Amino acid sequence: MPPSYDIEHLLLSQPSIRTVAGVDEVGRGAWAGPVTVCAVVAGDGEPPAALTDSKRLTAARREAVAAELEPWAAGVGFGEASHLEIDELGMTEALRRAARRALEALPVRPDAVILDGKHDYIGPPWRVRLEVRGDAASVSVAAASVLAKVRRDAHMAAIGFAEYGFTESAGYPSPLHQEALARLGPTPHHRLSWSYLDDLPAWRHLKRHRDPAVGEGQVSLFG
Repeated sequence: MPPSYDIEHLLLSQPSIRTVAGVDEVGRGAWAGPVTVCAVVAGDGEPPAALTDSKRLTAARREAVAAELEPWAAGVGFGEASHLEIDELGMTEALRRAARRALEALPVRPDAVILDGKHDYIGPPWRVRLEVRGDAASVSVAAASVLAKVRRDAHMAAIGFAEYGFTESAGYPSPLHQEALARLGPTPHHRLSWSYLDDLPAWRHLKRHRDPAVGEGQVSLFG
């Protein structure tokens, strides 16, 4: 089934809620580049017919759907946390900062947020409803997943370093990416606190060890 307005309508039925945003992230499990979060307030009309979880769409289809989403949505906001912030603060805090930047970039402050997944990395004062597989159930979360993926993929393709295959892998550990890392070492865009460096003897000395008192530590590498 395609994503629907059901969760949005349920939340909007509460008198205290007038605006709802769907939020999703991309880049959590990459070895290079930022983590990108998108927040979307759904429009009133029908969303693009092909709208679904971004992982179910080819790259070309995602771009086509994204082009239709911008005029459909009542509001779109993006937020990023750089690889340097991830190394310094850990992924949980980096996600929190990126999500809040995305929400603050919306044209109107939402009264409630539908967040894909089972971990609330946004926190107070935002009113968050967690929705596992929200990108397949909620139109606003599905839209956020597509727009975040298209934006981050374009960013990773634009930074160069063709030997690492960023255009194809977007910084995730593809075979080409791993081979280039072993041979050439990390680029200026790599996350140097990540455990992949433990398996690269020639470059292990570059690993950054984060102060445990800063941030909240690294979460799953496979989001």
